[in-house]
Amino acid sequence: MRLFVSPLRARKKPGSSIVLAVALLTGAVMLSGVISDPAHAQRDRKKKDKEPRAEYSKEFIEAFTPLQNAVNANDGSAATVVGQFPAIIALAQSGDEKNALGGLIYNAGVQTREQALQLQGMGLMLQSGKVPTENIGRFNFIAYQLSNAAGDHPGARAYLQAAIVANFNTDSVSVSDMQIAMAESFISESRIAEGLNYLATAIESRKAAGQSVDEAWYRRGLSVAYNNEVVPQVYDFASIWIAAYPSETNWRDAINIVRNLNTYDSGQMLDLMRLSHRVGALKEKYEYIDYVEAADARRLPNEVRRVIEQGYASGIVSRDDIYLSDALGTAKNRIAADEAELPSLERDAGVSGAGVRTVVAAGDAFLSYNEYTKAEVFYTKASTMPGADKNEILTRLGISQLEQGKFDAAMESFAQVGGNRLPIARLWTAYTTQKAAAVATVSEPEVPAVAEPEAQTS
Repeated sequence: MRLFVSPLRARKKPGSSIVLAVALLTGAVMLSGVISDPAHAQRDRKKKDKEPRAEYSKEFIEAFTPLQNAVNANDGSAATVVGQFPAIIALAQSGDEKNALGGLIYNAGVQTREQALQLQGMGLMLQSGKVPTENIGRFNFIAYQLSNAAGDHPGARAYLQAAIVANFNTDSVSVSDMQIAMAESFISESRIAEGLNYLATAIESRKAAGQSVDEAWYRRGLSVAYNNEVVPQVYDFASIWIAAYPSETNWRDAINIVRNLNTYDSGQMLDLMRLSHRVGALKEKYEYIDYVEAADARRLPNEVRRVIEQGYASGIVSRDDIYLSDALGTAKNRIAADEAELPSLERDAGVSGAGVRTVVAAGDAFLSYNEYTKAEVFYTKASTMPGADKNEILTRLGISQLEQGKFDAAMESFAQVGGNRLPIARLWTAYTTQKAAAVATVSEPEVPAVAEPEAQTS
């Protein structure tokens, strides 16, 4: 690519001009410039009459010309005039002067291999307001690279953002690459939260524009947030990651991240393991044991029986495991009595004067028997009662609504969950989104085929 900077015309001496050519190619810059001879200027006069006149003072031209000659010689002379740049920078007042001088300083920096000069020159050109629109992105990206190499991360980010806004891209550099680089810039300065926020915003922007988001973006954000224990961003990234890439392996990783960063009581662990079971993330015997311990065979026998038997069927759990074998026996012995108590529990919890513990117990019982409509009724009632554990009730209310296909209501319930259950609710929200999308896909009506008219025979 070649960039030609407009001819210089002195404000005080309109007849004088300097032609400056700047070429940027694979990171290198070549500059050549000469004072136009009168005949050449005369030939171009009509052509240039319609173009805006460039503004260069007589003083600037006089100072610029010998410096330009030294740099254009490309024989090492550039190093001898570098010390004169500060003085001529003070003379550069117009946009045209700054643009021309910026190109000269940049090229001198290339010849002397001084990146500080290259950055100074590129900065002057960009400040001039005279860089052609098609080159703004490229110049800003070069300035970003130079600033980044100099360790000026704030300056580098400013140039990088300008390159992104200009939609700069090449065969080897995309806007997506630059957005990742922006996030990494914050992270390299240990400004983790800002880097994660930028990355999350970039992800949402791409999704809103209907563009794909590489899984590496989610994994990078999640890895940084997890390793630095940045809460709640780590849960945000886990949620949007599994919503976009909901494989069993990813679900298991997300659930384990939540487990590793929190200490949960049995009730909280139960709802996390319920989710793990639904997404097929129970892959180890200890995970089945954790689920069974949280559910308690004496309290929720039907759910314990169901989980253990499914563990046996999967081959993950051995029937020789004493703990699970004993728990299964306890559950089976308790189920008949538990089922017999359901009608009276439903009746007691339904009266106006029922206590919160009775109402919650009814919700828990019916949820464990997959009677989600009844569970929803009791959790809804309990959610407004004094002394209720609102976060637990809202989590389980959301589960009961989700299982009935009430996805919007479930999302609303999960959104109200806070405290230590917040990350659990975030994962349930992601699962709800996944289920809703699956149902919507199945429900899309097929376009009826249009019958081809039969050919008429004569």
